Amino acid sequence: MIYLDNSASTYTKPKEVIKAVNESLLHYTANPGRSGHKASIKTALKIEETREKLAHHFNAESGQNVIFTLNCTQALNLAILGSAKKNGHVICTENEHNSVLRPLEFLKNLGIIDYDIAYQNSPIGISLNDILKYKKDNTYMIICNHISNVNGSIADIKSIGEYCSQNNIIFLVDGAQSCGHIKIDIKENNIDYLSVAGHKGFYAPQSIGALIIGDKYRPEPIMFGGTGTNSLELFQPNIFPERLESGTISTPLILGLEAGVDFVERNFDDIVNKLDDLTTFFNYELNKMGVTTYTQPENSFGVIAFNIKDLHSNEVANILNEKYDICVRGGYHCAPIKHKALGTIEQGAVRVSLSYFNTFTEMQKLLFAVKHIFKNC
Repeated sequence: MIYLDNSASTYTKPKEVIKAVNESLLHYTANPGRSGHKASIKTALKIEETREKLAHHFNAESGQNVIFTLNCTQALNLAILGSAKKNGHVICTENEHNSVLRPLEFLKNLGIIDYDIAYQNSPIGISLNDILKYKKDNTYMIICNHISNVNGSIADIKSIGEYCSQNNIIFLVDGAQSCGHIKIDIKENNIDYLSVAGHKGFYAPQSIGALIIGDKYRPEPIMFGGTGTNSLELFQPNIFPERLESGTISTPLILGLEAGVDFVERNFDDIVNKLDDLTTFFNYELNKMGVTTYTQPENSFGVIAFNIKDLHSNEVANILNEKYDICVRGGYHCAPIKHKALGTIEQGAVRVSLSYFNTFTEMQKLLFAVKHIFKNC
């Protein structure tokens, strides 16, 4: 099998990640922060080590700025719902995932906020000028998908973040497709909230994510419960990260994420160069073939979208799966506005998404299969 659906979830995990999860189930099974005995303390200290590692990776102030979540979706919901301002206005972009669009629509339907969607003028990605067209006096948050999970479009987060900082606007960046592939410094880019999907660019297990928060803003909790602190009180504690982490956190998945971050940091240059080479090669060969592509040559981050003539993308994906044992994704990728912008709302798009563990040989086999489908449809 050739697996090329890594934007949904990486399939091949580094041996270090597998080892870390296994060791956690052997040696770190006590509930961190819930008891004073040595087993609980041992686990809690290991969790804090992971927080500090993530804080260092993203240049956050401390481990207290790292909030563990079930996934990137929960991180985005925490930032959006926990920061909602009555009669406020939010700007997002055409590249947003439903994990941004649906909470915004939920708040809008409740009459709490209004929001606008910025469309990119350049095929490469969203710029500050695209955003500024929609700025209002009551705009309190700007949300940017850093790298589109549909076609790899990239937002100019540095310029947008600088503008947000100067105008006291919360800047939320969806890093689902960029974390692990691009170095992200939240201070340098003036990012207030950064959502992380552990199981993608960091090769961690599924169901572990994080919200990295800056020092200027704090979202309100959207979930309440036990935190291991102030247990006699009926209100949520004000201490971070406990205020935003109710219930038992998943030690095995968190330690898998720590190992994934270590793997990425050790191999970062090789990962970036390989994704760039494979993306550029595949995109170039598709264009030579006459296939309709939606990924710009400059967007070489491991995500390529295309269609073959008038075939529906799901049909192409099914043929690749059943006849060639190649896993890609068709359809709409939980990003309906992006498909409207691309003009693919009827057909969807075939998405090929790469990881460090993919090879040129696999891409050549995929090209052979696409060429055969193209000639016979």
